[in-house]
Amino acid sequence: MSTAIAPKAQIPDVAGQITYAMRSMGVAPIPRNYELFYEAYIGSNLALTRELAALGKSATQEELDEIGAKYFPHHAGRVFDEAHSRLASELDAVLRALRQEQTTLESYNRLLGETSQSISSRSHHSAELLRGAIDMLAAATGDTMAHGEKTVEHVVERSQEMDLVRKELDEYKRIANTDSLTRLSNRRAFEDRLISIFDNQLTRSTTALVLADIDHFKRVNDTFGHPVGDKILATVASIIRANVRRDVFVARVGGEEFALILEATSVEEVTTVCERIRRTLEATPFKNSRTRVDYGPITLSLGICMASEAADSGELYNKADLALYCAKNAGRNCSSIYQDGMQKDFTKSWLIYKN
Repeated sequence: MSTAIAPKAQIPDVAGQITYAMRSMGVAPIPRNYELFYEAYIGSNLALTRELAALGKSATQEELDEIGAKYFPHHAGRVFDEAHSRLASELDAVLRALRQEQTTLESYNRLLGETSQSISSRSHHSAELLRGAIDMLAAATGDTMAHGEKTVEHVVERSQEMDLVRKELDEYKRIANTDSLTRLSNRRAFEDRLISIFDNQLTRSTTALVLADIDHFKRVNDTFGHPVGDKILATVASIIRANVRRDVFVARVGGEEFALILEATSVEEVTTVCERIRRTLEATPFKNSRTRVDYGPITLSLGICMASEAADSGELYNKADLALYCAKNAGRNCSSIYQDGMQKDFTKSWLIYKN
């Protein structure tokens, strides 16, 4: 069976594996390098994995950045550094404007106090003094109001710019959480969503995790090549997405492994969804329209586990993975629901995809 990452109970944690690999190659532990090794580890982009492996046991930062620029055009380090700089600049401008407004108001308040003292003074009673004081206050009030309007306008402009930066960061997050090949969510987004299941105990009992794996996919890649394999992956992804509700979370979590998180559902409903996906894929022809070469049949094995069967996200993933293994062991091209007593006797590797 193929997979991208072994259960937590069988191998060390992902972060530890990645850190060890980076240390072994003498790679600086900075975020953009970690992102490269993370994507290689989970196997979501085999071309990236091959290029990184081709660097051997040592790699220069320039070589790593070249690969990063190729596969991550909106690289996290650059995006967040630029965003931080822009936000800092805009906030500084807002603070300067507010400080200037404070200074203007303090001057105006001081002028009011001095004028009040002059008018209240028993030694000044002339009409000229009152007219002068009124003219001075009118002018000062007009200037202060005009300055206040400019300050408000300035703050609004800076706020709009900061909102633009926020939108750009939101867009980067969307891109960073999207698998470039299938346009589904990627492993990073999946792990965040998986953890969030256990934030709400009320909805956990009606939430299900499904792991789906394309059968004999390594044979497809070996026989027809990775470009054909990539097209098949994209087609399978579109079939999965088309056969579930819009609110169902769908991700590509490994080379040929997908995950679905369904909320407000039951075991029976999830089974129905899985069977609909499986039958649709089974009935879909995979042929080259020009050469008439038949790449199929392409089938899917699926493992199902309700969140109520697990104490945390790691256990839920492992139990769904166990159900998936049992579906593979039962002959593939079928769905399997997790049950107590299920066992498996294999060890996964993140670099070797076995079917």
